[in-house]
Amino acid sequence: MEYVSSINKVDTTTVSSENSVAQAMSAPNGTDVSVEGYIVGVPTAVDYVEQSNFTSDYALALADNPNETDVSNMIFIKLDSSYRSEFGLQTNPDKFGEIIRVDGTRDEYFNHEGVEYVTSITLAKDSGDDGDSGDGGDTTGDYYKTAEGLTGSALKAELHNIIDDHMELSYDQVWEALRNTDEDPTNSNNVLLLYTGDSISKYKNGGLVDEWNREHVWAKSHGDFGTSMGAGTDIHHLRPTDVSVNSTRGNLDFDNGGNLHSEAPDTYYDSDSWEPRDEVKGDVARMIFYMAVRYEGDSGELDLEIADRVGTSGPYLGKLSTLKEWHESDPVDSFERNRNEIIFTDYQGNRNPFIDHPEYVDQIW
Repeated sequence: MEYVSSINKVDTTTVSSENSVAQAMSAPNGTDVSVEGYIVGVPTAVDYVEQSNFTSDYALALADNPNETDVSNMIFIKLDSSYRSEFGLQTNPDKFGEIIRVDGTRDEYFNHEGVEYVTSITLAKDSGDDGDSGDGGDTTGDYYKTAEGLTGSALKAELHNIIDDHMELSYDQVWEALRNTDEDPTNSNNVLLLYTGDSISKYKNGGLVDEWNREHVWAKSHGDFGTSMGAGTDIHHLRPTDVSVNSTRGNLDFDNGGNLHSEAPDTYYDSDSWEPRDEVKGDVARMIFYMAVRYEGDSGELDLEIADRVGTSGPYLGKLSTLKEWHESDPVDSFERNRNEIIFTDYQGNRNPFIDHPEYVDQIW
């Protein structure tokens, strides 16, 4: 079958052989892969890829050659809802011919070599991306344009303006949102718990032992916002956690040291602080930084602030110097980026700036 594109492409960039389509196609099913390739169409069947007049945002075909027409040399990428508005070709036909990097799980799609359970998609630097997320490229377009060149309090204020007035969820809606934002990339029936790292059923939620519930990473008593719409339901800082582990954390500040928790690996706590496992230290820090910027006291909202101490009360949470260390030691990963995209695209319409631009932390604090 012959595939004809209505767009002329010129091969001006070399795709890394270490992450090539050919290499990803040869990887065993079930393995995590990172593949970089040219967007060459929309697969609609095992042996057919649309290369013009696109009719779907649900999948992409990638190839090592921008002029590829042979489906046997393409890998199919399944696009979940969080990626369709930005990368689906029916909505974004201008993405045809661009180089993207995809992280996900090698699996058959349309009975063809494919990638599913995608955790990250970024435009390759050589594909015209002029942003800098500090970790893998910035696909946020002009979202932060008004913050360019600012630092300190001016940057903090402008970021607040950018992420303010998000679409608010009810506390009941948070259950379903977390089932999507925190889905286990290797098991779509499960969510990953923040502090323990356990993967358990999305529907094993509630208040019983060994169930998961909705953890307010910025403890709700630090500002007394409870579960009200706004700070109390902002899923940028709500995460699934084991019920008993969540209870132990309570409203403790964040800092290093203490006693080892019996249920949460590499997690320590004492009378005034909580230290999560290394794998999520940065995640916690960036959620706290987000809350301190999103809630600045305007429109009748709380003014949440980060203190450089533990034992805080009121609308304060600590400890700033420790959180900055955690931000550096545990950089942004694909799970965080995917979570940020889902919240932005499917739920709240706002982003966590410190996931997209980790450098903002030092520029503000």
